[in-house]
Amino acid sequence: MGYDVNRIRKDFPSLDTGIAYFDGPGGSQVPRQVGDAIARAITQPSSNRGIVTESEINADNLVNSYRSSVADLLNCDPRGVVYGRSWTQLTYDFSRTIAKSWSRGDEIIVSQLDHDSNIRPWVQAAEATGVTVKWAKVDTESAELDTSAVTDLLSPRTKLVAVTGASNTLGTKPDIEAIGRAVKANGSLYVVDGVHLTPHAVIDFKAMTADFYGFSPYKLLGPHCATMVADPSLLESLNNDKLLPSTMVVPERFEFGTLPYELMAGVTAAIDYLASLDDQASGSRRERLIHSINSLEDHEQSLFDYMLSALQRLPEIAIYSRAKNHTPTAYFNLSGVQPSEVHQFMAKKKVNVPGHNFYALEVSRALGLGDIGAIRAGLAPYSTKEDVDRLISGLEEFLSQR
Repeated sequence: MGYDVNRIRKDFPSLDTGIAYFDGPGGSQVPRQVGDAIARAITQPSSNRGIVTESEINADNLVNSYRSSVADLLNCDPRGVVYGRSWTQLTYDFSRTIAKSWSRGDEIIVSQLDHDSNIRPWVQAAEATGVTVKWAKVDTESAELDTSAVTDLLSPRTKLVAVTGASNTLGTKPDIEAIGRAVKANGSLYVVDGVHLTPHAVIDFKAMTADFYGFSPYKLLGPHCATMVADPSLLESLNNDKLLPSTMVVPERFEFGTLPYELMAGVTAAIDYLASLDDQASGSRRERLIHSINSLEDHEQSLFDYMLSALQRLPEIAIYSRAKNHTPTAYFNLSGVQPSEVHQFMAKKKVNVPGHNFYALEVSRALGLGDIGAIRAGLAPYSTKEDVDRLISGLEEFLSQR
């Protein structure tokens, strides 16, 4: 059968509400298999991790399963998988640690394209240490972040470069591999925010030029948390702040307090579910993930082409997501209308299509949208042509009533 969106939709209780969800870039809906895994984990015998009692072993197994599932999703070493409450929390933690090696006169590079969580922690760490911040500018006409916009800023003093794998508003996908090759040749650290990219692409961290890569499972059918991955040897070289009795072993050294085992179980279940999106997928979990995500990309791209074509026919619409390489995400405004007006009108039609800057504040300002931003319509594994038709008809009705 392959990728059957109608089969997939039956696993999502929230779809029974009749709501058409275009807010996946802010957080996806969750299949019941993930909810069941969380419930089992939180109600079974559980305690702090160990190897003696049943409850200790249960907790340890959940943590190890989480690291293994993330390793299969990203093709990374499970010993380099760091759990975090959110991507923002992780970047703040790592920025404070990495900045310990910076000194006045050093430089870092951040991108206008990014969500503020991959900008402000690095900028604030630089300000605290007297380090110069250089900005890679977005081409506002094409909505692209050219490779040269980043690489031309590199210098012998560049300590770190932070770039998104895909814009959470525009969907723009920079050439992170080309950027990474230049960054590594320069001897700088390279951080890639994969929060918006990971739900829409096969990721191979081992083949990637990034030193750090992160994603948030709640954007890809899982619970609210995040993960940062790196080579274990790199993690071991970092001198992070921690409690004296806590372990020096990585990745645990970067995970503070008792871990939420139930959320980790939910991440494992979400990754297992992702591997099953195409029921023709076979082989190891990594092989099934590659097959299923490739099928997902085909589904989303076909549907996005349909949605974009329909949006372009609407009168008085300005579409900002014009990059050649992009995720299935449209960012647009209707002339003379506040995004919040559209959001509220469409909600009455049971179509979730929010309007905001979505914390991508720098690119919103660069596009002349200020702090208000625009309307964002993003696709997810459960999106259908019928959902898109409801979006378009709702927008048409809104325009007709003006």
